[in-house]
Amino acid sequence: MRLTRRLLLSTGAAALAAPALVRAQAPLRLTVLHTNDVHSRHEPINRLGAACRAEEQQAGSCFGGSARLAAALVAERAAAGAEGRIVLTLDAGDQFMGSLFYTHWRGEAEREVMNAIGYDAMTVGNHEFDNGPPVLARFAASLACPLLSANIDATGEPALAPLIRPFTVIARGGARIGIVGLTTADTPRISSPGPGVRFGEEVAALGTGVQAARAAGAEVVIALTHVGLGLDQRLAAAVPGLSAVVGGHSHTLLSNSADGAEGRYPLPVHGASGFAVPVVQAGANNRYLGRLDLDLDRSGRVLAASGDARELGFADPHHPGVEALVARLAEPLAALRARVIGTLEEGVTNAECRRGECALGNLVAEAMLEAGRAGGATIALQNGGGLRAGLPSGPVTWGDVLAVLPFANTLATLRLSGADIRAALENGLSGVEQGAGRFPQVAGLRFTWRPEAPPGQRLVSVSVRTAEGGYAPLDDQRLYTVVTNNFLRRGGDNYAVLRDRAIDPYDSGPNLEEVFEAWLARRSPVTPATDGRIARAQ
Repeated sequence: MRLTRRLLLSTGAAALAAPALVRAQAPLRLTVLHTNDVHSRHEPINRLGAACRAEEQQAGSCFGGSARLAAALVAERAAAGAEGRIVLTLDAGDQFMGSLFYTHWRGEAEREVMNAIGYDAMTVGNHEFDNGPPVLARFAASLACPLLSANIDATGEPALAPLIRPFTVIARGGARIGIVGLTTADTPRISSPGPGVRFGEEVAALGTGVQAARAAGAEVVIALTHVGLGLDQRLAAAVPGLSAVVGGHSHTLLSNSADGAEGRYPLPVHGASGFAVPVVQAGANNRYLGRLDLDLDRSGRVLAASGDARELGFADPHHPGVEALVARLAEPLAALRARVIGTLEEGVTNAECRRGECALGNLVAEAMLEAGRAGGATIALQNGGGLRAGLPSGPVTWGDVLAVLPFANTLATLRLSGADIRAALENGLSGVEQGAGRFPQVAGLRFTWRPEAPPGQRLVSVSVRTAEGGYAPLDDQRLYTVVTNNFLRRGGDNYAVLRDRAIDPYDSGPNLEEVFEAWLARRSPVTPATDGRIARAQ
């Protein structure tokens, strides 16, 4: 399927599109094919983001996967080339983490697939640091394309430092195209880069990177970012010299054709250089491919921009070589996947866990609370972004659980005052607009919040489950025992209050995925539900 729907950028009421004759004579005609937040989903996924089962394959209800992506890229490269376009293939980060391919291979599967597909550049995502700099260094050392980030200083990690560049300039088709990478500065709070890697402020770093790419001869400069859509729009407006922003991190689907799209493709932003800068992102989990067509002058000014991010559907062709590669990489995973640990009466998705109460979050939080009761816990807190896939209805395997909880986090307990619990919940509610992963999935308490209020003022009321099964208002002066995961307890996702105000913290409990596996095995069959523990104020 060709990405043919065109969308001309506009600034205010006036269309920016150049006349057809000018577009036809544009000195540079460029196509950018792009992915982001693949999260190790090399095999097809179901609508919940979990690995597709045989019966779902037979029903034709599966999407994406690396073999479909590779075939789509071959077709799009040929189509763009036939139109006389220069073609680049870019990835905006977070290839790591999210399936058993990463759990077992620790980045080696991603490297092999990326090299087979033939990317031109990749930016560093926060999840590339989930198992520390040595794993990323091993991946980067044999990656066939440049690994980019202008705001990472890895001089404290000598094995990694020379493998991350701020930018690259690609000479192709008589043009010189600069690609500047950028990584969210929140990475130390949401991943594990360690003390030897520092992250600079994004806007300034991108500005410096664009200037350096221009000085190195780039006529066109594209920002390849892993910072989220909101910051991408700010960057496009603030940094001179940009021609486009190709982003990731917020898992935003910008599309003119795919169901569930959150905005138009491309999204126009009035740029610092006085012309519209297109911003694009293509969902997540290897389900979509983006194609951005740019007509530009020799200074990199966009004369016209069009394209789409389209779903890689069940009927789309597969690339036989990449399909065989994925099958080989999957061989060690079969036994792990096959072990059934329990059953669900209904499937659950993680799609809304970053924005509100979700049935999957309730299941995991209840499992955490049950495990924490031995230590006196009465409240459980799990970040919605830590739930990385959905679960199917019917039998649930150990592989399914690892796809949901792939981080090997441990159960952590601490005591907090009621006032500090309020502060923690306010933090969790503060990043909803950006799709931040900190939204609080809870057990043992209920709360009401007001989404339209300013961050820090959204929590309306909180009540805590009593021993009798009812609920009583949270007491700001009382100490409560809370169970969470060690990532949040150590301040991840901006939960600094769990780090700085914790009393008697203990971070070395059992692994969260093992806690959930045992809970599901004991409780099966389980009927998932949302029960109103999180409510929006009227």
